[in-house]
Amino acid sequence: MTTSGGNTDKGGFYGIGVGPGDPELLTIKAQRTLQSVAVICFTQLDDGQESYALSVVKGVLEAANPIFLAITIPSDDDTPVSQQTWDDAAKEIAVHLGNGGDVAFITEGDPMLYSEFFQVLGSVKAVVPDLDVEVIPGVSSVMAAAASSGMPLVTHGQRLTILPKVYGIDDLMEAIANSDTTVLMEVDRDLLQALASREKLGLSGKATFVRQASTARETVVDDISKLEAEDLDYFSLLIIRR
Repeated sequence: MTTSGGNTDKGGFYGIGVGPGDPELLTIKAQRTLQSVAVICFTQLDDGQESYALSVVKGVLEAANPIFLAITIPSDDDTPVSQQTWDDAAKEIAVHLGNGGDVAFITEGDPMLYSEFFQVLGSVKAVVPDLDVEVIPGVSSVMAAAASSGMPLVTHGQRLTILPKVYGIDDLMEAIANSDTTVLMEVDRDLLQALASREKLGLSGKATFVRQASTARETVVDDISKLEAEDLDYFSLLIIRR
């Protein structure tokens, strides 16, 4: 564990990546830690849907009895999560840490790649400055999608760009021009507008769409002209090779 203050009276705080969706892709260390911590914390959309990260780890928690701490966040992508939300969660986490309990924040993919872990961590550190922290990596959706596509993201000496959203045709063209492979994450309806210009972008035969990689609902589409709005969701991405 990476220590900030080395206070052994307090519990430790873990950021755990649970991978892209297949529970068998959980690391051994992640499983062992999840089975030992006192509290498991996760984000929960306000539309009532079960936390995706929690659904991945439920099977390994059957013999454990942790406290579950949900952080409710907006389901509307256009509504940002307020700082107060993170601060309120941090206060609850700090109580458990102060009582000597270890707390794990779980996130799909990897905690160090487009994760909410650092928003939580920053707020917890503001309350517990001498916090003991450990990050346990997970398989990212980018790596899982590459495996599902059957092609490497990059090979030796090549350049890779990962974009969390589509920022418009110009930005997309720049990324494609400057990279050997470009990955667009969280593909949504905005991407359909960009794909309308796929001939201009030169994407024909070079782009692979992957949805919910590693799960039973996995979809891999090599012909992006066949994509429809209903094919897109939060867990879909596009791999473009120049």
